[in-house]
Amino acid sequence: MNTVIARLKDAAEKRAQFNRTYNELRFMPRETAIDLGMFPEDAYHVAYAHVYGR
Repeated sequence: MNTVIARLKDAAEKRAQFNRTYNELRFMPRETAIDLGMFPEDAYHVAYAHVYGR
């Protein structure tokens, strides 16, 4: 039972981290994103790879 709770807690923490990262990347100025080598439209994929490693 403890492992189920630990896995749920880990999943919730990762989702919160994903949401924070996604929002920061998505709403940064386009010029800043391009300077970093990405487009704001790529924010979902970049945030997902950062948090979940896929």
